Amino acid sequence: MRKLRNGVMMPEIGLGTFRIKDPDTCMNAVGHALKIGYRHIDTAQMYQNEAFVGEAIALSKVDRKEIFITSKQRHHMPLEDAKKAFEETLENLQTDYLDLFLIHWPNHDKEVNQETWRFFESLYEQKKVRAIGVSNFQRHHIMDLYETAHIKPFANQVELHPGLPQLALKRYLDSEGIMTISYGPFMKGGVFEGHYAETLRDIARKHHATIAQIVIAWGLARGIFMIPKSATDKRIEENFKAKDLVLDSSDIMRINESSRGQRVYTDPDNSPWGIYKHYETKKSV
Repeated sequence: MRKLRNGVMMPEIGLGTFRIKDPDTCMNAVGHALKIGYRHIDTAQMYQNEAFVGEAIALSKVDRKEIFITSKQRHHMPLEDAKKAFEETLENLQTDYLDLFLIHWPNHDKEVNQETWRFFESLYEQKKVRAIGVSNFQRHHIMDLYETAHIKPFANQVELHPGLPQLALKRYLDSEGIMTISYGPFMKGGVFEGHYAETLRDIARKHHATIAQIVIAWGLARGIFMIPKSATDKRIEENFKAKDLVLDSSDIMRINESSRGQRVYTDPDNSPWGIYKHYETKKSV
């Protein structure tokens, strides 16, 4: 567990549910994760699986207060639509609050991001969320938010893996008291190939671990919240055991130096989800 800037405790490793749309597969993954000790589940409106995640949590019988639930707003939208979408998220997840709610993607218009953030601040002030943050935000997106924000984001979830360690961005986020969360830590399988695999396999042998476990342990050692996604019991268990690994500074340095600045997901500055036109009323989030 690590503490967010407002004192909220957040588990360092969570289960990602991106692209797990099949009801049974999703519910089995979340249910098994909770059974073996995961207490952080990450979903999003865009994933179209919040209802399955919510049902799995309900069936697990784990006390809601013990589970940290993260979700993300699908896209920027008019205020009333955003309110409705948020209430649907709560209904789907069978809860009356979220632990962390994120803007999923930055808009290409900073004013739209600022308006969306005002909505997020209102949710935080109403105690409907315990913490608010952003996802896929570059440094300049965050600085744009600061022009009108009353509350700084508590976290930023970004593509982060050995091919893109985000050293400079994390340094900036640390200076602002914003926690870094990694999604896609396995590079869509890229960590199991080429020079990444060579480096990671060597370190894995040293620690009697798997490549996946080394990647997760590398992130945790850097103070990053890790959200590996898996839908199979064996991999879910394997990933969770990574929290017990301790890498030394030379291991971390070797992995950092294996970077090629390589994105395998969408570039936030060129995303198709950031295109949004203001409604005539300018009342939009």
